[in-house]
Amino acid sequence: MASMSDKQTSAEEQALAKLRERIDGIDEKIGALISERARCALEVAKVKKDSADGDAAGPKFYRPEREAQVLRKAMDRNQGPLADEEYARLFREIMSACLALEEPIHVAYLGPEGTFTQQAAIKHFGHSAKVVSMPAIDDVFREVASGAAHYGVVPVENSTEGVVTHTLDNFLESGVTICGEVVLRIHHHLLVSDVTHVDGITRIYSHAQSLSQCRKWLDANYPNAERIAVSSNSEAAKRIKGEWHAAAIAGEMAAELYGLGSLTKNIEDMPDNSTRFLIIGAQAVGVSGDDKTSIIASTTNKPGALHDLLEPFHRNGIDLTRVETRPSRSGTWNYVFFIDFAGHRSEALVKKTLDEIAERVSDLKILGSYPRGVL
Repeated sequence: MASMSDKQTSAEEQALAKLRERIDGIDEKIGALISERARCALEVAKVKKDSADGDAAGPKFYRPEREAQVLRKAMDRNQGPLADEEYARLFREIMSACLALEEPIHVAYLGPEGTFTQQAAIKHFGHSAKVVSMPAIDDVFREVASGAAHYGVVPVENSTEGVVTHTLDNFLESGVTICGEVVLRIHHHLLVSDVTHVDGITRIYSHAQSLSQCRKWLDANYPNAERIAVSSNSEAAKRIKGEWHAAAIAGEMAAELYGLGSLTKNIEDMPDNSTRFLIIGAQAVGVSGDDKTSIIASTTNKPGALHDLLEPFHRNGIDLTRVETRPSRSGTWNYVFFIDFAGHRSEALVKKTLDEIAERVSDLKILGSYPRGVL
């Protein structure tokens, strides 16, 4: 005679079997639809190639504005229980794989491997993009300007540490265009290797910014440990493989790359710590419906210069999202303003505003109009 426990187990197995059968049927439908989408992507590629015959620039396979629209529609359609961003990431990977059938996208990023910039590149372009590490921000700009890479990914500002001035300075001389943005929530973990004596940690490696972003936590938990700044968090993760008394502060990608474990997760002092990255390319981007524009405006050091520059934005009701000031390289006490604002340069009100500003400044450079970050 079967016991009550046996009957419960049997009922559970039957219920699970039915659910698994249902999941298998759903997976079959999803697989068929993904294959259909991939075949459609190949047809899109053929149409683009045929229409681009004789065009020296060649077909344009990746369209940032179109991808942003698709991701926004996916999030609008989401009925749960997955969060909108998680739901959109699934579509991001499907789109990335389908785009690779048309043409693999080559993306240069500020390296080395395992850094947050690589994580941002994959978040924006998906795992099917061919991402290549560059040793410096200047090299990323050069790769894109020369055509060696279709796009580049560079950090531009951190919510805790502020603007990345080296990125802004490169825009002064480069002719690349901003094609997109991606905001990455930055989580720092205290990493250890298989040789680490966790009770004897006396040295902690990380990038200077990461050490600064975790200062209060380090003061409270490792006040006597030596803090050593290195070139990147990835370099920090690499170093501790052979040091029994050392730990590193880095992210999940570096931990996976070097086979490290997280002794303590999310040790950043500011829980909303995030970094904004810019996607740079060579071609202008069309309207997506929710866009931003970035410009550089040069002014002379005279009373009211900043007011004259910003007044048209206020009068025309255009939302400024960032204003940064840098000394100009062209003259003593002249200034360059980096400005981000809502809207696309092709929109009538934005065009009118930019025309007004051009008459008030000594030089105006439009860095690009691009979709507001979706993921």
